[in-house]
Order: sequence, then structure tokens, then C-alpha cells
Amino acid sequence: MKKISAIFAVALAMVMASCNGGPSANLKTDIDTLSYAIGMSQTQGLKDYLAMRMGVDTTYVEEFLKGFREGIKSSDDKGKAAYYAGIQIGQQVSQGMLQNINQMIFGNDSTQTVNEDNVYAGFMAAVAGNDKVMSLDSANMYVQTRMESIRENARAKAFAENKAAGEEFMANIAKKEGIQELGNGVYYEVITEGNGEVAADTCRVKVHYEGKLIDGTVFDSNLENDPTTFRANQVIPGFKAALTTMPVGSKWIVYIPQDQAYGAQDMGNIKPFSALTFTIELLEIEK
Repeated sequence: MKKISAIFAVALAMVMASCNGGPSANLKTDIDTLSYAIGMSQTQGLKDYLAMRMGVDTTYVEEFLKGFREGIKSSDDKGKAAYYAGIQIGQQVSQGMLQNINQMIFGNDSTQTVNEDNVYAGFMAAVAGNDKVMSLDSANMYVQTRMESIRENARAKAFAENKAAGEEFMANIAKKEGIQELGNGVYYEVITEGNGEVAADTCRVKVHYEGKLIDGTVFDSNLENDPTTFRANQVIPGFKAALTTMPVGSKWIVYIPQDQAYGAQDMGNIKPFSALTFTIELLEIEK
């Protein structure tokens, strides 16, 4: 989308305001005509810009022009300039920042939101230099130390059924014949037992693998492609536990509980608190 340039803003006021109580076009000279033509030629993309970048309902063009004219008239009034800046930033906070915060903490769960009044109160207190409730440093520290746990608690609530299903799945796997435990709730069953070396977690390993959700949905696989090479410690904990236990030449099915997978993270196809299954074939340890 084309940006609305400063010259566009001036030209727009000149062109549009002639029909709305502002300056009228006066085409007496070449410069006058050029100025008018510049205004006309620069209007492409205005409605998209207002709607998509500024959240303006473009059926209210008259109100936009009224505000625009008032802004021009008050350009030398520092008090009004600050007031209009407050309006603009307030709209940005309401329409953008709050939505982003809610998405970051609660994901797509629209039933949970931050306390908007408290967000506004904290914002205004910081700008005014009011630290009676908390200082800016303590606010930053609280966000850094508590945001993740609050986010995890919110996701635990939203994905409680998914978490429970994973726990039930892992409990049933533990009872299967031939299942062995790696530790930390990770289980595996041997398809082929190799007799090669065992990788350290810093080794680069070459593997074929396929990852599934507990309902059998494949979310990642290289079985139809060349094997993948990576360090054994560059994967989720449950996957790493298998890679650093199985000898080269082995092929295992590995069952990983959510806390040894992605935990509360939302990985798109892998929802928070998902237990996972991987078929892993360790082909080689690269020297």
C-alpha cells in the first residue's frame, strides 16, 4: 500500500476542503494548477490507508476532514497539539495494542482479556510520573517475571481438554506391552534395535522421522525426503532423550508428554499441552 505523503496531506486539505468549508481552488497560475493537480494525483490509496492503517470508517469522511482542518488551524497551539496527539495515541492503544496484548497472552480465546481500565490507568500514571501504585521499573520487572506464568495459566484453562486427553493417552501407553521408559514420562517401543554408537547431545545426527498428534494427524515428516541432519540438543526434550539413548541403526516409536514437548506454546498445528508421538530412525552420527 502506498504511504500517504506529507504533500498528499496538504493537497488533500486543499482539494477536499473546498467542498467542506475550507480553502477553495484558485487556478490563476501554472503553480496554482500544478498544486491542484498534485493534490488530485496523490489521493490514490487514501481510503485504504484510513481504513486499514488508522481504523477509520470511511463513511465518516466529513468528520475526518473536520478534524483535519482543526488540526491545521491549531498547529501553532502546543496545548491543542498535545491534545490531538493524545487522541491519536489513545485510538492506537485501543485498536492495536490491546488486541496484540490479548492475542499474546490468551491466543485465540476471546473469552479472556486483560483489564482494559487498568491498562489505561497504568499508561496514564506512567506518563504523568505517578508512581504511587508501582514504579516504571517495578512494572517492567512484573511484566518480565509474571507474563509467562499468567499466559501459561490462561492457556491451561483454554486447552484443559487437550491436556487431559494427552495425559490419558500417555497413561494408556505406559500400560502397553513392550513399552519402555526413557525418564521424565517419555516412553518408547523398539521397531529395530541398532548396534551402532550412541550420540551425545552435542553430536550432529542424521535421522528420518515422522511426528504425529495423539489422534494420528501427521504434523511433520521427512520420510518421503532426504534425512535431516541437526544437533541432538536442537530438538524438544523428549526427542533429544531418544536421540541420546538409541544406538545408530535403531528405529523407535517415541511417546512424549506435553511437558517434554512444547508445553504451553501454541505451535499452530500443535496446540498447547499436546502429547506427541515420533517415529525416529537414527541413521548416522556425523563426525
